[in-house]
Amino acid sequence: MIFLKYDRRLFQNFDWTLLALVLAICAIGVVNIYSTGFSLDGNQSPLYIKQLQWIFLGLALMVITFLIDYRSISQAAYVIYGLSVASLIFVAVFGHTANGAQRWISFGFFLFQPSELMKVTMIIALARYFDDHKSHEPYLLRELFIPCLIVLIPFVLILKQPDLGTALVLVIVSASIVLFIGMNGKSLLIALTSALAVMPVAWHFLKDYQKDRLLTFLSPETDPLGTGYHIIQSMIAIGSGGFLGKGFLQGSQTQLKFLPEQQTDFVFSVFAEEWGFIGGLILLVMFISLIVWGLKIALHSKDLLGTILAFGVTALIAWQVMINMGMVLGLLPVVGIPLPFMSYGGSALVTLLGAIGLLMNVSVRRFVLQR
Repeated sequence: MIFLKYDRRLFQNFDWTLLALVLAICAIGVVNIYSTGFSLDGNQSPLYIKQLQWIFLGLALMVITFLIDYRSISQAAYVIYGLSVASLIFVAVFGHTANGAQRWISFGFFLFQPSELMKVTMIIALARYFDDHKSHEPYLLRELFIPCLIVLIPFVLILKQPDLGTALVLVIVSASIVLFIGMNGKSLLIALTSALAVMPVAWHFLKDYQKDRLLTFLSPETDPLGTGYHIIQSMIAIGSGGFLGKGFLQGSQTQLKFLPEQQTDFVFSVFAEEWGFIGGLILLVMFISLIVWGLKIALHSKDLLGTILAFGVTALIAWQVMINMGMVLGLLPVVGIPLPFMSYGGSALVTLLGAIGLLMNVSVRRFVLQR
C-alpha cells in the first residue's frame, strides 16, 4: 500500500545539492526559452510562461514522489507500469496527431505524452523485478526474459507512434541497468551479436523520414535545404557563438528564426550561440555534476531497490543529455530527444522532475532505512 509517512529525518538529511542543480538548470532553460520567443516587434511568445507553469507542476509531483517511500511505490510498480502501457494503447487508438505522429492524449487545455511517463515507470518496474529476483551471479540471458518483455511492449507501442528516439532511449536505459547489476559475459556477447544481426532487418521497418535522418547524419550537406537543414543550422549557431557568445537575445540564427525547433530539440544550439563555449561548458559541467551526484546516490543506497531506481533515473538523464548534445553538434543523428530540464515541453519536464523526486527519495532514505 502506498502511503505518506512524516519523518523529520527526511528533512534533516534533505538533498539540497540535488535540488539546487536541478532548479538552476530549469532556470537557465526558462531564460533560454524566453530568448527563443523574443521578437523585436514586441510579440513575445508566451512559451516561457508555460514552461514556468510546467516547472511548478513538476515540483508538485517531485514533492509527492519524494514523500512516498520508494519501497511503497515499488509495491505498486506493476500496476503503475500496466497503467502506462494502457495509456500507450489508448494513444495508438484515440491519440492526438500532430506532424504525422500520434503521440499525445488531449485533455483540452493541454496535451500529455504517455511515452515520457513510460521512461520512468519502466525503471520502477525493472527495479521491482530485479529486487524480487536477486542473484549473486551475473544474470544469464534466459533469466532476462521478463525484463526484456517489460521493455519490449512499450518499445513496440512507442515505435509505432512513430517515435524512434524515445523507443531507443527505453532500450538504452534498460540495457544500462542490466549491465550495471551484472550480466553473464557469454549472454552479453549473444545479445550484442543478435542486436547487430537484427539491425539490417529493422532498417526496413523505419519510416522514410527516419531513414533520411540517419543517412543525412553521415552527410548533411547533400540535402542542405531538406533533411540536412536542422544539423547545418545548428552547427552554424553553435560555431557563431565563439568563445564568449554573442550575448543574451543577440543570436542571429535564433532571432532570425533560421534555427528550427529552437525551443525543443535544439535549445542547446540557442544557448551556445548566445553564451559561447564558456556558457556551454558551464552548462555541461552542471549536467555532469547532476549525473555524478545521481550515481553517488545509487552507490550509497542501502538496498538493491534504491540502487536500481537511482541508477535508472540517473542513466535516463545522462543518456538524454548525451544524445541531445551529440545530435545538435552533428555527432549523432537527429532523433528528437529533448535536453533534460531545458527543452520546452510539459510531459518530459514534469515527468523528469517527478523522477528527481524519486532520486531524492532514495538519497534521503538511506539515512532512515530500517534494516
